Amino acid sequence: MSITQQYLLDTYRARRLGEPAPPAPGSHDWQVVREWRDHREFRAVLAGRPAHGRLRRALGRWLQSRPRSTG
Repeated sequence: MSITQQYLLDTYRARRLGEPAPPAPGSHDWQVVREWRDHREFRAVLAGRPAHGRLRRALGRWLQSRPRSTG
């Protein structure tokens, strides 16, 4: 059963039972990503590591180590 079919079945059941409809698939994806990021940063702080800027620093090191082409 696909996620769409499951959603339609859950919506049908909720309507028959007079309950509120479930959220549509994908409607809370960004909220989940933000909560996951916040949790990861929290765990970094507890472990004594910097919580921000790891990706930016890694990209900066990668860009600086690349040989520059002269046009």
